[in-house]
Amino acid sequence: MTMTDKSADEKVHQILYLLQKGEITEYMIYRKIAARVGDDHNRQILERIAGQEFEHYAIWKSYTRRDAGPDTLRVWYYYFLALVFGITFTIKLMERIEKRAQQVYLGISYVVPEAKEILAREEVHEKELIGLLDEERLRYTGSIVLGLNDALVEFTGSLAGFTFALQDTRLIATAGLIMGIAASLSMAASEFLSKRSEDRTVDENTDPLKASVYTGIAYFGTVVLLISPFLLLTNPFAAISLTLLAAVLVIFVFTFYISVARDLPFYRRFFEMALISLGIAAVSFGIGILVRVFLGIQV
Repeated sequence: MTMTDKSADEKVHQILYLLQKGEITEYMIYRKIAARVGDDHNRQILERIAGQEFEHYAIWKSYTRRDAGPDTLRVWYYYFLALVFGITFTIKLMERIEKRAQQVYLGISYVVPEAKEILAREEVHEKELIGLLDEERLRYTGSIVLGLNDALVEFTGSLAGFTFALQDTRLIATAGLIMGIAASLSMAASEFLSKRSEDRTVDENTDPLKASVYTGIAYFGTVVLLISPFLLLTNPFAAISLTLLAAVLVIFVFTFYISVARDLPFYRRFFEMALISLGIAAVSFGIGILVRVFLGIQV
């Protein structure tokens, strides 16, 4: 580097060191995740991406002329995300955040010619490699969405109706649990039959039994979360408020997960699903009022 301004030279050197540290951190993240992946195909892809990150680290080191250690906290953070949410979501989230540094690459390209080349490689090669990842949970995203959507839409509405009609948290929780178990089994069976009836040449990578299990678990897990406030609280109206809040939280988390893992728009899908769930809950609450008034239910 040949720069006349010493302070500017030091600033560029510091930027290069931070980029170097970022590359070695990502190298360690990919290596750590690859070590726990059982599938040879996915492990090889992760190791190839890790190799690219280490190459970039070596380029920055040739300028800084010093070693840089990884950000250990960041390594463990993304490793934990991979354990919970899967490797595809974690890597795409990490790469999405990394894009914020693109302007830094371009800003120092007048000093470091390799900067533009590294940026191009990370945009093209890593995107291609990530696209080759084959993760089971993403193959069954449709089944999970089916279970979640049905549980959120049907159950928020049902619990809202029960809340005004019964006004007893124990009764509401009991009715909700019985209905939830039956509905989750019904949804799982319906998904199994649906997948069995499909042309297997269209989607040969999905197994009907696994699809039904994902649907049933997603449905029942959502049911348990939604009825929990009624098991913990005695005021039914406070419980339904927490249930609706939990429903919105589930919608937010899962929509964000899908938007990252599948590269889909987030806000439109989130607001659409939230409005549908809360709208049906409001209608069902009104139906509960009518049932209580016209049938004269007193609990």
